[in-house]
Amino acid sequence: MKKSKCKRCPWPGDNALMVEYHDKEWGVPEFDDQKLFEFLILEGAQAGLSWNTVLQKRENYRKAFDQFDAVKVARYKEKKIQSLLADAGIIRNRLKIHAAINNAQRFLEVQEEFGSFSQYMWQFVGGKPIVNKRRSLSEIPATTKESDAMSKDLKKRGFKFVGSTICYAHMQAVGMVNDHLVDCFRSGEINKRLPKKHSLHPPNPLC
Repeated sequence: MKKSKCKRCPWPGDNALMVEYHDKEWGVPEFDDQKLFEFLILEGAQAGLSWNTVLQKRENYRKAFDQFDAVKVARYKEKKIQSLLADAGIIRNRLKIHAAINNAQRFLEVQEEFGSFSQYMWQFVGGKPIVNKRRSLSEIPATTKESDAMSKDLKKRGFKFVGSTICYAHMQAVGMVNDHLVDCFRSGEINKRLPKKHSLHPPNPLC
């Protein structure tokens, strides 16, 4: 009851699913490769749509895409693609489905090169979250120099649906940036729990 009375960012509105996502996940630093892959695929699926639409289908996506096991997704063939296109529980867009499979393949390549996808992605913010001090939604940009750099490099490596706007949304979601407004209760909560010394693999990652 107490948390429901706390001031939060206005974008979740009264949508219970969005409120839960805001209060528990958005902006929390994420270092787990499989979770980063999940958000990469979901952010790509969101392109041209609302995040609420994707959240409503998130559990269906997990089932349809083998819990976002990149090794399995990378091996999807035409039969599986047809199955996904027939699945009303996900966004049935052929380009986005093909992009998910392609991105799984590229994801595995990055893992092999860098040791982990987390190691690769977090380099774009120097290995630690960028803590912003936004006072209104109008102050939050659609892109930044960091998301531009991430997008450029991902595209160079063959990833799809990774424009700078999508990359910045990804960075916000996985806590590479903290864009909770300064008067939102989550802004302080997340900042207080950040390790004193940031690293790409903190000893006690936030959950």
